[in-house]
Amino acid sequence: MMVRVGDLVGRTSHGCDLLFRVIEIKEENGQKTAILYGEDVRLIADAPIHDLVLVDEGEYSKRAKREREKVEKTFRLFKQDYQLIKQRNEYYSTRGYSNDIHYFQLPGKVLHIDGDPLYLRKCLELYEKMNVPVQGVYCKETEMHQKVGQLIDEYRPDILVITGHDAYTKAKGKVTDLKAYRHSRYFVETVREARKKIPSLDQLIIFAGACQSHFEALIHAGANFASSPSRINIHALDPVYVVAKISYTPFMDRVQVWDIVKNTITGEKGLGGIETRGILRTGMPFQLYEEKSQG
Repeated sequence: MMVRVGDLVGRTSHGCDLLFRVIEIKEENGQKTAILYGEDVRLIADAPIHDLVLVDEGEYSKRAKREREKVEKTFRLFKQDYQLIKQRNEYYSTRGYSNDIHYFQLPGKVLHIDGDPLYLRKCLELYEKMNVPVQGVYCKETEMHQKVGQLIDEYRPDILVITGHDAYTKAKGKVTDLKAYRHSRYFVETVREARKKIPSLDQLIIFAGACQSHFEALIHAGANFASSPSRINIHALDPVYVVAKISYTPFMDRVQVWDIVKNTITGEKGLGGIETRGILRTGMPFQLYEEKSQG
């Protein structure tokens, strides 16, 4: 079997429980090792070539269908929440529907910095589907802390997402040791740099982390929401659902953590945070401009 960069594979030692993309193949002392990115979860791993098996189209199609069903279920739940918020805002804006007033809404603007360009594209597609204003930037996890300040100045976001790939390796240290994580220390440093720019937890809302990330360190660094409390894998799209909920929650309301994580794909074992104020602002009047033909 020939494994190449870009192939979809499973690890036989783990019962092919997850699908991975081969990102790089290294050779040392005659032994080949593949660097792997999770296809649907934000996990980075390495494995000897002999431990990998290629995933055929039939198996991939079955797994992809299950993933689509999970994503669609979560999207339906988000739409339900959004409709409830919209109806409540309409009720208050029209004083109980007693006034025929046209209003407009300004949801929170998101800056999404991602260490995986393919995941970033998937996330941007979902943001668009949810009508969340977003700017997406691909950046290696190891370089995020160097660039986040400039990106905040450039895009002036209400919400910042710092994510990519991560992994905890027990052999490298205790669960409390940042050195035992692939990228958590870089996520932590990026959060700290962002907080140097905007210290307030309400003026800039931050989601940070990926699979198995050091949740406590990220929260203490200044993140409002982070992964992963139980050091489990999180879904590639989970950060989008977290910040979309905040983006469409009125700024006078506070979002309870359970209300945020209950409808995500991963749930409370993979995501957590602190009580946070919403971002959405409602204004009026909404003026429709129509171009008049000149003759």
